[in-house]
Amino acid sequence: MSKLFKKVKGIVNGIEDDVSKFYEGKNKTAGTRVRKAFQEVKVLSQEIRKEVQEIKNSDK
Repeated sequence: MSKLFKKVKGIVNGIEDDVSKFYEGKNKTAGTRVRKAFQEVKVLSQEIRKEVQEIKNSDK
C-alpha cells in the first residue's frame, strides 16, 4: 500500500473528533482544522493520482 494513501487515511481518521465538534457542537475552530486537513488530503490525493498514472504508463 502506498505511503501517501496511509497518510490520507491517518489524516481522515485523525480529524473525526473535529468533524463531530464542528457539525454537532458548532465549534468554528474545529471547522478550521477540518478544512485545513481536507486541503492536505486534496494535495495528497493529487500526488496519489500522479503516482498511479505513472505506474500505469510504465507497464505499457
